[in-house]
Amino acid sequence: MLTSKQRAKLRGMANGLSPIFQVGKGGVTPAFVTQVNQALEARELIKITVLESAGVSAQVVCEELCTACGAEAVMVIGGKFVLYRESREKKTIEL
Repeated sequence: MLTSKQRAKLRGMANGLSPIFQVGKGGVTPAFVTQVNQALEARELIKITVLESAGVSAQVVCEELCTACGAEAVMVIGGKFVLYRESREKKTIEL
């Protein structure tokens, strides 16, 4: 569980990030979850966009991915959200 100070630091770091994934009408598939897991292991902090054609809100997708990947939600704003999970092998972010 992230503290408010840790969450604030991660929000600041995520500010300059570009979204690396988009969730469309296909929704969250097992293949998508695998890709997100790999990206979290490599980067620790990722930003994802939910398109309007997805039919679900960014909050719902964020919660689903957090549960599936064991990640923490940093923020959800509009159609974008940021996930954080500490890397097991390539830890680069110090909280």
